Amino acid sequence: MGVNEENVRPKGLGVRHSQTALLFLAMLLAFTMRVNISMAIVGMTDKTSKEYFDWSHVQQSVILSSFFWGYVVLQIPAGELASRFGGKMLMAIAISVNSALSLLLPIGATYGGWQMVCGFRVLQGLTQAFVFPSMHHLVAQWIPLEEKGLLATIIYAGAQLGIALQLIAAGFLATYLGWASIFYVNGALGALWTALYLFFGSNSPEQSKIMSEEELKYIQKSLGRVGAHEKHPTPWLKIMTSLPFWAVIVAHCGQNWGFFTLMTEIPTYMAKVLGVDLKSNGMLSALPYLAMYLLSFPMGAMTDLIIRRNWLSVSNTRKLSNSIGLWGPAIALIGLSYSPAGNMVMAVIMLTVAVGINAGQYTGYMLVHIDLAPNFSANLMGITNFAANIISIIAPLVCGVIVNDETDPAEWRKVFFVASAVYFATNLFFILFSTSERQPWNEPEDKDIEMRITEKTNNLTNKY
Repeated sequence: MGVNEENVRPKGLGVRHSQTALLFLAMLLAFTMRVNISMAIVGMTDKTSKEYFDWSHVQQSVILSSFFWGYVVLQIPAGELASRFGGKMLMAIAISVNSALSLLLPIGATYGGWQMVCGFRVLQGLTQAFVFPSMHHLVAQWIPLEEKGLLATIIYAGAQLGIALQLIAAGFLATYLGWASIFYVNGALGALWTALYLFFGSNSPEQSKIMSEEELKYIQKSLGRVGAHEKHPTPWLKIMTSLPFWAVIVAHCGQNWGFFTLMTEIPTYMAKVLGVDLKSNGMLSALPYLAMYLLSFPMGAMTDLIIRRNWLSVSNTRKLSNSIGLWGPAIALIGLSYSPAGNMVMAVIMLTVAVGINAGQYTGYMLVHIDLAPNFSANLMGITNFAANIISIIAPLVCGVIVNDETDPAEWRKVFFVASAVYFATNLFFILFSTSERQPWNEPEDKDIEMRITEKTNNLTNKY
């Protein structure tokens, strides 16, 4: 029998779709506020600007990295809090605090200098630590298995669209309204979203006041639960000794190594080796992220179709998608490293492919947290995101050690080969040791024993 083939999907759009739209906007806004400083700092340090800050390159680098100091710290606690109290309020706090800090940041820069800006960015990082664990918890509660590929992709792909839109819009805002307008627009939109989400959002289908009985039963049957979501003590030892979960950690770390190598180092490679300044062209900078956003939808729909038609198991479907998302960029990076000097078109094509096809990760390891243990998906995401974002900090530092002469293509080739090797090895580990089968530690031991007794009793009843 196929996965939930007797479960009839309600016709038309439902509350789960409105929740998907709200969470998509949350991801979009979170990432616009995450990357806005990288665009705004160009205007903030421009000597021709009316509001000019004489910050050194080192000070600018500290500002750009300060977000992640806070972001890494609270990942695991954020997962535990989301698991215990639900994701709605944590998500609302994350976006609202980030919005308030965005609105205040221009004033802070004027009166507190680069130190105050760093303080604001650390606070933004601390609160955005709640975004992914809370989002994973909400996805686990709201999205049926048959629709998880597409709807979860819509939500998480909002991050890439947020980056692309910020890259495109920031240049126009800074040119016509001044660099401070970047922060004001982000903050105002975040405040508007917070008001909408507090009114329309919900921790789970069971807590929604506008959910139809038909849609509620459909989601519950698909996710294999009856009644409200139960809260269980977190089985930390079993989580950390689970090999399938370690496969997810490894895949997440490999993804972040490759992605942040691209995001942080490619502009320098383009400028120094190919003679192209991507930062001067917002649309060109946004192209790889737009490609990733657009490619995420056919990838999500494809995985849903494979699971509905029972062409592959859920585990193998996740492995296929993750292989596209990590091995595809690994090949594209090798192609990028051998792009002819000065050939902008070829380099941009390979870069766009490397980032765009990375969309496969959304329906790969990203969903395995939920497959393994929906009751603790927030905790699992907190753990993997903690480890992966340490990798995000290390990867650019390794690039700095490898590349001594930024104009030498041979040294950059080593960077791309290392990233390709990491992509390949980590996905191979994921293929060998991951699974999407529900883990026994998802349920407390007493309930698990009770379920086994009930199952044996039913078997005996049927036998006699």
